[in-house]
Amino acid sequence: MFAAVARAVTRRPWLVIVSWLVVAGALILVAPGISTVTNPDQAASLPSGSESARAAALAEREFPDSARSTAVLVVTRPGGTLSGTDLASAGRLADLPRPPAVTGMAFDPVRGVAANRRVAMLVVSFAGPAERADTRSAVTLLRHSSATALAGTGLSVGMTGQAAVAADTKGAFDHATVIVTVATLALIVTLLLLIFRSPVAALLPLLTVGLGYGVVTALVASAGRLLGFQVGQELPTMLTVVLFGIGTDYVLFLLFRYQERLRAGDRPTEAVVTALTRVGEAVASAALAVIAAFGALILARLGFYRTLGPALAIGVAVTLLAALTLVPAVLTVLGRWVFWPARGLARGGAPSGGPVAAGGPVLAGSRPGRVAVLGRLVGRRPLLVLLGGVLLLGGLGVGLGSVHPSYDPVGQLPAGTESSRAFRQLQLGFPAGALNPTTVYLRSEAPIGPTQLGRFVSRLAALPGVASPLPPVVSTDGRTAQVPLVLSAQPYSTAALNLVDGPLRDRARAAAPAGTTVLLGGQTMAYAEVRDATHRDLAVIFPVAAALFVLILGGLLRALLAPVQLVVLVVAGFAATLGATAWLFADSLAFSIPIVLYLFVTAIGTDYNILITARLREELRDGRGPREAAALAVAHAGPSVAAAAVILAGTFAALLISGVPFFVQIGFAVTLGIALVAFVVSLFAVPACGALSGAAGWWPSRPRPSTTVKMKTPRVVAGR
Repeated sequence: MFAAVARAVTRRPWLVIVSWLVVAGALILVAPGISTVTNPDQAASLPSGSESARAAALAEREFPDSARSTAVLVVTRPGGTLSGTDLASAGRLADLPRPPAVTGMAFDPVRGVAANRRVAMLVVSFAGPAERADTRSAVTLLRHSSATALAGTGLSVGMTGQAAVAADTKGAFDHATVIVTVATLALIVTLLLLIFRSPVAALLPLLTVGLGYGVVTALVASAGRLLGFQVGQELPTMLTVVLFGIGTDYVLFLLFRYQERLRAGDRPTEAVVTALTRVGEAVASAALAVIAAFGALILARLGFYRTLGPALAIGVAVTLLAALTLVPAVLTVLGRWVFWPARGLARGGAPSGGPVAAGGPVLAGSRPGRVAVLGRLVGRRPLLVLLGGVLLLGGLGVGLGSVHPSYDPVGQLPAGTESSRAFRQLQLGFPAGALNPTTVYLRSEAPIGPTQLGRFVSRLAALPGVASPLPPVVSTDGRTAQVPLVLSAQPYSTAALNLVDGPLRDRARAAAPAGTTVLLGGQTMAYAEVRDATHRDLAVIFPVAAALFVLILGGLLRALLAPVQLVVLVVAGFAATLGATAWLFADSLAFSIPIVLYLFVTAIGTDYNILITARLREELRDGRGPREAAALAVAHAGPSVAAAAVILAGTFAALLISGVPFFVQIGFAVTLGIALVAFVVSLFAVPACGALSGAAGWWPSRPRPSTTVKMKTPRVVAGR
């Protein structure tokens, strides 16, 4: 199959290149921008049947004004209390000119001033959702006008709350995308220059993967617009690191094989056909494993996962298509010049000195045979190597007991944002839950009497954890009551989530008058349901993804035990990575990290395992014994895996400078995970298992190793 693809591409390379350019250009020009289908509110991804979603729908129908997005202007006097003059100045903020998106600004002299007089707050309501562009613009205008109005008074003012958090989150993620994109591209070019010492080879992955990236974003945005779904605002940044990281890996594997064949004396077209024929199956299988992992997210309850997974799967599929068609076409056109100014390759013919020493371009400048030494270590001491890897992974995996996911969207903002700063100031005088009260909705077929409502509110207010009730509001038909409750705990804390998801909901249902129904709404309830949905998604997606990996590997390797060994080892790499990440980030670990990390580390680790295992099987079929086959697999495929891992880890490491805590956590976790699965699992544990299990690991296949072949130092061609 891949030989036929290679021959078709090399016969008409310009047709392939022009077709890619035309299709990509048309999609990019016609499709909407991906920012038009993004949503920063993860709680909005809950199913429509969830309690908080039903409460929001009820509020929109019966209390349209209260269902709008809000924010809070927080006024303080740094280091002191607010005087009467200060409060008068704060009250005048309610009279500022309102941007068109603002429907109301209110200052309550009773409830808007903290008992200790250290903080005053004004509630601002907006006509549209928090994530809408006009709402974000109104937040910016109000921040500027309020700061100007209080200039010279010595007072400090800042805006926090739902709309302000959405605006700051959007800005932080947009800024992070720019930083990460620049850092990723610069890092890939630098690493490829060090590997190949050719500007053409260094730019080839960026140009081809970049074209694919444009196609992917256009497809996702068009699908979102046509089908009416939204994606998380982290998707553009995730697409950048995933596609450029994985895409560069696929191009790298092909370049290594192409370079090998040129050094062996093949003509460029023959070298392209041979290279694609040899690596096509492994690369396609590796991509299929990644696509299956991301595709498993379609089973999630949370829309955040359901859109992230397919979008990334589409991205990897397009990247694979580019690697199997566009890259070979470009190589055919450029010929040996792709490695210019390398001697010999650019002029034609193989350079002197025979095959590239172990490590080849990956370890250029190092002592010849360094990778072969590692291979001999695995082949001679497989049990020791395997035990060492298991001990390392197990030691890091102990940190799994420290995993305490955070559901706080404010905590995922950079520390210097106005939303996070104003939120901390608000807590100087108000209960932590004042920012986002939890609302209990009481619905009846008959009008609700004031006595009934009063008793209901009193019973809710008496519940430990409820700081105070706010005045209830009754709908115009008298059949629905809205009861806002300020909680004592921070609204996104574990204590608050546990309260609304258990005692408060139980108390509300028990206290409801006969013939009435109760719904809990608000951000705290929404994130409690996000937590429940996440736990369910983890329980479903983890085993499904693992089963898909086993099936894909079983089909590729035509064996039963070997695929199970590979999946167990790569899952151990994930557990070690999550344990180390939990140790580092403790209670601030974003709730989506475990599932995203699982898919990235296991899928990418499976990529590297496929390359090593395919080479191990090849050596066994050539008559090598299990231990020598393991040594040769490490020596031959090790440079490709090492180079790919360094580049992919580097692209995710670029997230560390994003400034967004979520991206910083993802960057650290995936970088560490790639290092563990590449250099501990793929290069040591997997071939060690192959050396120990021998032919039994390949049952029902029957590779026939020869016991007469003696161990020797292999003559290695990098990437072969």
